[in-house]
Amino acid sequence: MKKIYLLAIVGITVMLASCGHGGQGELVGAYNRKFKNDRIPLGMVYVPPGHTPLGGSDEDITFSQNGPSKMVTISAFFMDQTEISNAEYRQFTNWVRDSIAIVMMGNPQQFMVTPRGNAAAAVGGEKYIDWKKVGPNGANIWRSRGRGTAAAQASQLDGMYYSGLDALPGKKELDVRKFEYSYAELNMEKAAIGHKDPNSKRQDYIDRYTVAIYPDTMVWKTDYSYSQNDPMVRGYYNHPSYDDYPVVGVSWEQAKAFSHWRTRLYDGVATARKLPVGSRSDYRLPAETEFEYAARGGNTKTKYPWGGPYIRNTKGCLQANFKPGRGDYSSDGGIYTVGVRSYFPNDYGLYNMAGNVSEWTLTAYNKGASPLLHDLNPNFTYDAGANDSKYKKRKVVKGGSWKDTGYFLQNAVATYEYQDTQRSYIGFRCVSSYPGTDLRN
Repeated sequence: MKKIYLLAIVGITVMLASCGHGGQGELVGAYNRKFKNDRIPLGMVYVPPGHTPLGGSDEDITFSQNGPSKMVTISAFFMDQTEISNAEYRQFTNWVRDSIAIVMMGNPQQFMVTPRGNAAAAVGGEKYIDWKKVGPNGANIWRSRGRGTAAAQASQLDGMYYSGLDALPGKKELDVRKFEYSYAELNMEKAAIGHKDPNSKRQDYIDRYTVAIYPDTMVWKTDYSYSQNDPMVRGYYNHPSYDDYPVVGVSWEQAKAFSHWRTRLYDGVATARKLPVGSRSDYRLPAETEFEYAARGGNTKTKYPWGGPYIRNTKGCLQANFKPGRGDYSSDGGIYTVGVRSYFPNDYGLYNMAGNVSEWTLTAYNKGASPLLHDLNPNFTYDAGANDSKYKKRKVVKGGSWKDTGYFLQNAVATYEYQDTQRSYIGFRCVSSYPGTDLRN
């Protein structure tokens, strides 16, 4: 009887299991966690996909020699509504500063946390910095100069300050040259070429970088000879009055490091909240074609981001921050840069896609590459090494700046700068690929 009873239980179990399609041997799919894909990242706008002619007009009556327009298709992406501001970039430099400080202090327990549950198993019980314990802007680190243990830990940070003859009498200043950010990323170009080589290893396609990330504040002096810009050197990056002004003095390499850190910042929170990570969270610089496509705001063959062919509106007001005439920097309302939300946005809601500061793109500058580009998400990249020719280090810069004439504000115009160079008139903004076809569907 017991044997018959046991067989009956097994039979019922098999019958119940077969009620679902999977039990009948059907293909039902292995789905990931359900996720609403309609949330636009904070501070960004959605740029829908589409096809449009990019480049100069076919007639080129101004002899700009930018080449004829080309019809291309661009996938959807998110783009920062404004240029990255001093305050936003300072979050990055503070994070690097505080991370270095905690390591120098020996990873004190009061600033660390050990993940629990599955997360702990995934990282092998390794401890991580608890940024809530660190406090806003590292307040609990840099205010810990008291007595006993706090004083002993604080003394370990002396190496982060200028000392000896490098220090000014009566001042204790951080040596910002020590703010270095190290990261690694998979080089897709290398992987595409060699991934089928049986003798290759994944490490062959991983690029590793260590970047000094603090902005070069001296650009306000070095970019201009015989000009009194000392106040901008001292105050532009750190004074509260400039918090919402675009960060400058940042190289292409530093902007790329910022994008990696921003991805890491998002992924950490997304993982803790069991949200998917991947293309949505991969922040990067825009390709040249993405920048131009977004600058046009959904309009075709427009000369400027605001749509019209003129640099003034119907009331005679200048529509961007640039150099209107010889020796004239002030007629547009700003002598140097202005706030990142100045002037009217274009039809996508993007501010200062022309003027204020020129902006780095992901694209390598090579006029000869244009005929070779694909008509779907065209882009030309080259990861120049330290020993490469300077001509291989040129990156496309778009949008024109506060010190440029109106010509450089045109959507189709592009210039270049070297990837390791910092300027007082070049900033950047990030994009993030949309993980789908179209948010509107």
